[in-house]
Amino acid sequence: MRTKIRQLLSTTDHTALIGQEHTVKGWVKTVRSQKNLTFVELNDGSSFGNLQIVIEAGLKGYDTIIPKVTTGASMSVTGVITQSPGQNQAIELQANTIKILGEAEPEGYPLQKKRHSFEFLRTIAHLRPRTNTFGAVARVRNALAFATHLFFQQRGFLYIQPPIISTSDCEGAGEMFRVTSLDMLNLPKTADGQIDFSKDFFGCPTFLTVSGQLNAEAYACALSDVYTFGPTFRAEKSNTARHLAEFWMIEPEMAFAELEDNMSCAESFIKFLLKHVLENCAEDMAFFNEFIDPGVIERLQKVLDTPFERASYTYAVRVLQKSGKTFEFPVEWGLDLQSEHERYLTEEFFQKPVILTDYPRKIKAFYMRDNSDEKTVAAMDVLVPKIGEIIGGSQREERLDVIEKKIPEFGLDPKPYWWYLELRKYGSVPHSGFGAGFERLLRFVTGLDNIRDVIPFPRFPGSAAF
Repeated sequence: MRTKIRQLLSTTDHTALIGQEHTVKGWVKTVRSQKNLTFVELNDGSSFGNLQIVIEAGLKGYDTIIPKVTTGASMSVTGVITQSPGQNQAIELQANTIKILGEAEPEGYPLQKKRHSFEFLRTIAHLRPRTNTFGAVARVRNALAFATHLFFQQRGFLYIQPPIISTSDCEGAGEMFRVTSLDMLNLPKTADGQIDFSKDFFGCPTFLTVSGQLNAEAYACALSDVYTFGPTFRAEKSNTARHLAEFWMIEPEMAFAELEDNMSCAESFIKFLLKHVLENCAEDMAFFNEFIDPGVIERLQKVLDTPFERASYTYAVRVLQKSGKTFEFPVEWGLDLQSEHERYLTEEFFQKPVILTDYPRKIKAFYMRDNSDEKTVAAMDVLVPKIGEIIGGSQREERLDVIEKKIPEFGLDPKPYWWYLELRKYGSVPHSGFGAGFERLLRFVTGLDNIRDVIPFPRFPGSAAF
């Protein structure tokens, strides 16, 4: 029976393993051959660390097997655990039997023992999980996903799955991927020459969702506390290190909750995730701290230990205007804050995470609750050092008469929102929620600069390979 390498390396008392027989399977990371010995570093993805395999020349079929033991090859090894004389590992496996499961051509295998640029590794996204960096990213991503479900499940939230195909634009940005089954070379037309979407699969224009929020609101208005966690899509032609066309969003929605409740939930959520990853991915985080972003562990621990600052957007604008700093983008009341502004607030002025509230009405989405000043909305953004905004949310507009005016005011067709308006007709309640970009969380935790490196197969303008 196979034993995972993590199970062997994470054993507290390694002396208890000495003399035990185990079978391990994995991929060869490195090979060192001496006169009568070959040392193989084997990794199966379960752990950051490798298990050293010692193969003696007396092993049956040694001369036939060893030429096939190359970097990238997969193999099964059965042997006995022995104490390692080396300084970097406590144990090693003395091989008794070896089976090559899959050979790797030495000349063609692109992941040799050297550092590869992240740009190059994106061109071989099918192989990059075998590298130290992307194996660690995958394990941290898994841990954060698990912690997300754990956080909300422990608090009585229900996990719901909103549709991927939608007729409405939640954010009102209009940058959506169209979904159609129409023949592009023979499009049906209406009498006035427009595309006749009544002939399409759903009988109307449909798109890949930009958010599951509106659907989550429907369930929150029946089940109180719910959350979604799934893929969302933006057809924004932005070729930057901060944008993806396909990404994952975490979106809780809470009935009978106002902005203050929303802020408390968001802060608790961030801290829960950081605590979980620091406790459960110590080896991977140590790697990120040493090779990717020195100081990342200290930064995460500080966020974990520090109460978040709370301030209004208006106050933040005054701080920025009086800072004496020269910013690339202008700072004016009524303009959205940019990443450079958010980082100044968290890294230099407050020197800790900040939750900004009460943004100008015109720069936020139609569903956010109008404040009594009729200029701002009950919105909140959670800002953290290095990243800037990591969570955006609001108290939702629960008043039917107000939301009926806002939808056309924001340039949206009210027709697809008929059901959303009915939620305000039948037992409307104050409710709030937020959206956390999962890949932004991963950038913050790992210290990686480019968002394309924290998702398995990135989708961005001009690239949908793999």
